[in-house]
Amino acid sequence: MRRIALLATVSALVVGMMTWPASRHAEAAPTAFVHPGVTVSRAQLDFTRGKVDAGAQPWKGAFDQMMASKYADLNRTPKPRATVECGSYSNPDNGCTDERQDAIAAYTDALAWYITRDDRYAKKSIQLMDAWSAVIKQHTNSNAPLQTGWAGSSWPRAAEIIKYTYTGGWANSGRFATMLRTVYLPEVIGGSNSNGNWELSMMEAAVGISVLLEDKSSYDKAMARFRTRAAAYVYLSSDGDLPKTVPSQNLDTRAKIVGYWQGQSAFVTGLTQETCRDFTHTGYGLSAMSHVAETSRIQGQDLYGTDVGERLRQALGFQAKYQLGAAVPSWLCGGSLKLGLGPVTEVGYNALHNRLGIAMSNTQALTERQRPAGSDNLFVAWETLTHGDNPS
Repeated sequence: MRRIALLATVSALVVGMMTWPASRHAEAAPTAFVHPGVTVSRAQLDFTRGKVDAGAQPWKGAFDQMMASKYADLNRTPKPRATVECGSYSNPDNGCTDERQDAIAAYTDALAWYITRDDRYAKKSIQLMDAWSAVIKQHTNSNAPLQTGWAGSSWPRAAEIIKYTYTGGWANSGRFATMLRTVYLPEVIGGSNSNGNWELSMMEAAVGISVLLEDKSSYDKAMARFRTRAAAYVYLSSDGDLPKTVPSQNLDTRAKIVGYWQGQSAFVTGLTQETCRDFTHTGYGLSAMSHVAETSRIQGQDLYGTDVGERLRQALGFQAKYQLGAAVPSWLCGGSLKLGLGPVTEVGYNALHNRLGIAMSNTQALTERQRPAGSDNLFVAWETLTHGDNPS
């Protein structure tokens, strides 16, 4: 009996370490990349502009919120550095906040340009991107991979809109592309064995950069790593007794897996690897999952129709339930949760509920309560504006 139990445990672990079967159509780079095509498409931008022009809600309120933010300030002065040094929790913070927020500002200005057609915002976005591409050489210290992922997620969103919709010219667009290729992509493409939100954010950056650079090889590599990590980040009952794992982490015993899942030993559908850490970091991971799925959809592949979509749906619903105030059972994280999911539900909710017609009552209630969704000051910004009830 002891031998049978051992074999069953080993079998469960081996199954857990396998990646989810994936058809190539949902993973391979498109024959021709779509632009603008990182997180938000031209059709989505056009829909948003039409709603704002008509004064319709929630888009007009979301637009007003964005335009009143520090990120849309035309007097903003970029603060580039040759070396951005970020320790744990951005301590030390030598350029970390400046870089992330300048990248969000560049994206904010790009959105403001598209919606208003005011050239000043396009020029401001270009100024911010040019300032950094002229100076930055590297990211250092322990948080360098995550910092590069966060900033590297926002930069290509801004660049895609400006490069492919602004006709006023961008003389240094090639230098900006070189910055992404040489400073950002090498730092994120290899992934991370830290908590799952790290690698998911890094793959979001790698996928977005690959679209802007039209780099099919990097796109394929990033997407494959993303699929493996997404499967290991959100548990589904179909995974078996234990969550899936990333092979390079060598989580080859139940004890190691439980430890990595913040001490949580009862696995239920929708639980994430960081649920018992806190909802803020969980939100980072789920946001990155939704952004990669959305970029993939724009590029012509359907990740929402794979396990990625199901994991995202279940995780959003699970976290939303408790964020809305449901009592926490004793078996979940010792009966106590650190809430704070953040403005991260719009993209996944819109794709899964509005486009695919899937009921998501908890996620819907939280999404509508949090509107208009602003920015997390890291890599999430203005998603009620761009994705709220957006059918495009």
